[in-house]
This record gives sequence, structure tokens and C-alpha cells, in this order.
Amino acid sequence: MAMAPIVKVVLGSIAFAIFWVLAVFPAVPLMPIGRTAGSLLGAMLMVIFRVITPDQAYAAIDLPILGLLFGTMVVSVYLERADMFVYLGKLLSWKSKGAKDLLCRICLISAISSAFFTNDTSCVVLTEFVLKIARQQNLPPHPFLLALASSANIGSSATPIGNPQNLVIAVQSKISFGNFLFGIFPAMFVGVIVNALILLCMYWKLLSVHKDEEDATMEVVTEEDVTSHRFSPAKLSHLTSSNSQEWNSELESINIYSSSNPIGPTNHSETIRNRGTLIESDNIHVSPNVNSYTSQVETLGNGGNPTESEIHKVPSLQSESVRHSNSSKETADDGSMSSKCIPSLNGSEHQNSASPKKWKRILLKTCVYLVTIGMLVALLLGLNMSWTAITAALALVLLDFKDAGPCLEKVSYLLLIFFCGMFITVDGFNKTGIPSNLWDFMEPYAKIDHIRGMAVLAAVIIVLSNLASNVPTVLLLGARVAASAAVISPASEKKAWLVLAWVSTVAGNLSLLGSAANLIVCEQARQAHHGYNLKFWSHLKFGVPSTIIVTAIGLTLIRA
Repeated sequence: MAMAPIVKVVLGSIAFAIFWVLAVFPAVPLMPIGRTAGSLLGAMLMVIFRVITPDQAYAAIDLPILGLLFGTMVVSVYLERADMFVYLGKLLSWKSKGAKDLLCRICLISAISSAFFTNDTSCVVLTEFVLKIARQQNLPPHPFLLALASSANIGSSATPIGNPQNLVIAVQSKISFGNFLFGIFPAMFVGVIVNALILLCMYWKLLSVHKDEEDATMEVVTEEDVTSHRFSPAKLSHLTSSNSQEWNSELESINIYSSSNPIGPTNHSETIRNRGTLIESDNIHVSPNVNSYTSQVETLGNGGNPTESEIHKVPSLQSESVRHSNSSKETADDGSMSSKCIPSLNGSEHQNSASPKKWKRILLKTCVYLVTIGMLVALLLGLNMSWTAITAALALVLLDFKDAGPCLEKVSYLLLIFFCGMFITVDGFNKTGIPSNLWDFMEPYAKIDHIRGMAVLAAVIIVLSNLASNVPTVLLLGARVAASAAVISPASEKKAWLVLAWVSTVAGNLSLLGSAANLIVCEQARQAHHGYNLKFWSHLKFGVPSTIIVTAIGLTLIRA
């Protein structure tokens, strides 16, 4: 492709440079507007500078990619509501046999969950589980956080829905879900094992530290021990207003009971409220300071029958019959409630009202899992990926049978807008002719039918993925690499797309800034209750050898 007029080249390069700076450094002091606004600014400048026309800008937006991304995010939201990631978190500590066993479990579970629920989602919801388990077992969190982020990146390479760049590749190459999976899965599987071995070798001595006696009896991580995080790369934690109002109404009802009870304190509901307890759906997530109180609330909410001693522990939950019946208002000498007041709480009426709610939740969970399995089967059968994901998302909305607003609010619309701006900006930069001329220079040395050519191509992808991020790299190189390989054979073209998917994804492990998953783990760990700061250089010391070795081994296993 010939170079565009010099004015268009200069102005297009300026617009792309502004986009690149804000995408890589979203909090740059001179213009701290973030990645999303930066992508829109780059797109707007491409149109204002007349590098592309408004119609070309609209045409550059790839709607199938946006539809697939939106559908998978909605499905991820409902999967988390169905406690999928809670079960995965429990698997991390179930019958664990020590630090090395835990590290291998993290690598495996993180890779599998990332392949089907995106690497960002897995990192958002599993980071706090990993920190909790490491703290309970008196283990340094550093190797486990590295295992989580790096394995999430490697695992996400196996499917088109594992990460955003794979979405782009799957849509542009028209490779089916099944062919994509079977083409990269061997490389992914071996890559996860090799990555785990590298971690074990580097941190063997650190992982051999014995647990303290006081930590040996710690119980496994439960759902109540970890705050749930809803999927949104732009917003790592989200609490809907409807859930907050539901919790407030429950506390008010509890407060009414306790305020009318003359034999116990009346401020427990306010204590619980002020300590930041939050409830989402039917799951109660509590801070450690209030477990003794809210566990009783959960017992009643699940249809359980509290004992007399349990009622004494939570005065605000004492029987409603205290304020309705003067004849039964009898107390012991120490001020505790008489046993005559207890039968009203153990009545069959409360059990009958709680049982349908419990079965409704079990039914909803089952439907979520069945719809997700159906979506994966449809993708494997080769149906349109975008509409399959959107259909699954809408099926879950209909099965939920209530206002979908709170769930749809958890979708990262900022990410979708970022993609729109990026499509326009990259398309404008392509029209300057600079990427084509650079590829024309590199193409003779980057043929995928030679080992040396494969190595050169992989090196170019790794460098660009860490400089310009992996999605823009795929948009810039994808069509050119595929066209060059198509001259060799159709199978080579397909292999070129898979190589691009594999290398651009694993390249995210090179440095802390290499992928969004790394940044999510770093930020989640820093903001946790017992926070940990994952440093750039410590990550680089592991990332460089891991990226080079895993990439090289994987390239030999990719099949067209």
C-alpha cells in the first residue's frame, strides 16, 4: 500500500500517538482522562484531521465483536450470581496438601475459568480468594498472585471468548469456535504446566515455609469470607441500589423487633449497618467483625430453626411474639428470653415461606448453568458466535424473570466504548500507509513456514503487544499476517491467525503492564483488607523467562 499524503500521515500519526499514550498510560499528568476517553479522542481526531470520513469511521466499528463481547459479559454476570466462581474458589482450598499443591490448583483453575469466562473476570473474582487462602496458611501471596494472572492469560488463549483480542481474531478470520479451541488447546495445556513448573522452580524455597501452628487449624475459605466482585474491568466492585435497599429493609424490620423488646439491646441492626455488611441477591457477604450476628440472620433467611442459645446471641432477632403476647412475656432472672417465646420462631409457617425461595434459587442456578452449557455447545457446533452469546444472555434475563437493570449495570460499557474508539483510530492509522509499509519491510523475515520466520514474527508480536497493547496489535497485524500466510497455503493462513492469538495473549505475561488481567490482580491485591503490592520489577523477573519459554513451546504445538 502506498503512503498517504504527507499531511494525512503526520496528522494520523499524531492522533494515533495520543490514543496510544492514553491507552498505555491512562493517568498521564498532562491529560488524565483515562483509556475510554482517550480512544474516543483518537477517533474524533482521525475524523477532524480528515484522515478518514465520518462514514468510514462508522464502518470501522465491528458490531459482531461488540455483540460477542457484550453477550459474554452478561453471561459472566449471571454465572457469578449463580455462585460459579464461589465454587471455583472453594476448590482452591478443598483438601489442599500444601503451598505447592495450592499453586498448581490456582494455575489449573485460573486457566480453565479464563478460557470460558474471560481472563479479566477470573482475575476479578479469584484474587481475593487467593489472598485469603495465602493468609490463612501463612504463605507469601506473591507467587500465587503471579500464578493467577499468568495462568489466566495463558488459559484465555484457548477460546475465542477467552479475551478481547481472540474475539477480534475469531470474527475476522471466521475460524469456528471448535477449530479455534482444538488448534490452540494443546499449546495452552502444556503452557499452563510449564508456567507452573517455572513458578515452582523460582519460588520452591519460599513455598517450602511451614505453616504456623495457629494457622494450621484455620478453616477453608467460604462464600461469607470473601467480598463478591461483579464483572467489570472498569469497575472492579459493584453494588446495586436494589440490593442495598433490600438489605436496608431487612435491617429495618429487624430493628422494629428489637426496639419493641424490653429485655435486650436495640442497636444491633445499626451496628451491622455501620460496619459495612452488604448483601447481594440471596448471598450475605460479611466482614469478619459481624459474622456472629449475621450468621443468625442467614439461618433465618434460609429457613433454618435457631436454637434458644442462638437467639440470646442476637438480641435483635428475638421473637416477634415478645411484642405481640403479654402472656408469653416471661424472662429468666438474668434477663434472657423465656423458652415460651421460642416456638413462634420455629413454626411451620416460616419454613413454608422460606422453602419456595430456596427452591427458586436452586432452579435459577440450574437454568444458568444449563444455558451456559447450551451456549458452549452451540459455539462448538459452529453457530454464529455473536448471536449465540447475545441469545444466551437474553435467555438468562428472561429466566431471571425480574428487572434486568441491576445485572446489566454490571456490564462494562466503558470497555465497549473503548473498543468503538479503538476501531476507528486503528482504521485511520492503517489508512496512513505506515503499518503496511512497515510490514512490507518485515514480511520477508517473518514467514511462518520457517523456524526463523516464526521466531521473528513472534518477537514482533510480543514487542508490539507490550508497547501498543495486544488488541491494537491484532488489529494492525492480523489481516497482513494472514494475507502473507495465505500465499503459502490455506492451512498456513489459519495457522497464522492462531499463532497471532497465542503469542499476543501470552505476551501479556511479560510485564505487569502487558495485560489488563495483570493490572486487575495488582489493583485487587492492593485494595484488599490485608493488601499486597505486586511490584513491576518482581513481576518482570518472572514474566520474561515465562513468556519466552511458554511462547516457544506453544508455537511448536499449534495445529491448523
